[in-house]
Amino acid sequence: MMRQSNGFVATSRKKSQAVGCAVIAGKDLAMETDYYGESRVFPEDMSSWHDIGRIAGERAVARLNPTRPATGHAPVLFDQRVSASLVGHFLSAINGEAITRGSSWLRDGLGTDVFPGTLSLTEDPWRKRSLASRLFDAEGLPTVQRDIVSNGVLETWILDLATARKLGLESTANASRSVASPPSPTTSNITMTPGTISREELEREMGTGLVVTSLIGSTINPTTGDYSRGASGYWVTNGQPSGPVSEFTIAGNLREMLRTIVPANDADPFRRIQVPSLLVEGLTIAGN
Repeated sequence: MMRQSNGFVATSRKKSQAVGCAVIAGKDLAMETDYYGESRVFPEDMSSWHDIGRIAGERAVARLNPTRPATGHAPVLFDQRVSASLVGHFLSAINGEAITRGSSWLRDGLGTDVFPGTLSLTEDPWRKRSLASRLFDAEGLPTVQRDIVSNGVLETWILDLATARKLGLESTANASRSVASPPSPTTSNITMTPGTISREELEREMGTGLVVTSLIGSTINPTTGDYSRGASGYWVTNGQPSGPVSEFTIAGNLREMLRTIVPANDADPFRRIQVPSLLVEGLTIAGN
């Protein structure tokens, strides 16, 4: 039950279940591991245990005998299992706490182009069968469906009452809190406009480049948006996969990366942040 000093009283209940599987492939020093898991509100939406184990096994086997890519510049396709991390960095940059501190690389971004003009980013706190859905936020305000980015343009910050007051704005009903912490701004369900082609077709359009399926560590400068992360995945040559790669770093600047993204149409419909695979041009790869 939630009871606020403004007289708001409400009760909500939520349940969920999760299944995951981690697999080790190979032997001796040539072993690789990968994982697959799902979390759902309703058990009937969950994939079978067999399929979850199969996907985890296929991912682990696909990582065997990797090489290191050559150092240079190349297009990078973020697989949908990691592409949501790019949107996560963006959402952190427009969070009211970062904006009020003046520590965000998007502190001057309201009303400017942040994505290509064909893309929007929508928050839908009423999405059915989603773990993050909510009718009211942690401060008792009713939630609303809205475009955070509309046709490439940043329309709003993510605000609770405290950050809205500091900025002279209205709360966007994005307050969240735990039992032992004060409210802070967070998002609910997020959806990016999907593309019109599959990830495989996007690979063929990319020609020669890198597909990232796993990210390791994180060096993100919150003030400048400079981006650097360890990664693994596979190399694509002439539009076809040509072998797994690992132990390299990809780097760029988030502001420029997000302005050039090209989406596929493979977003997972059950994720809180529904983002398809994303192609980014011209990142720096530090390998051999």
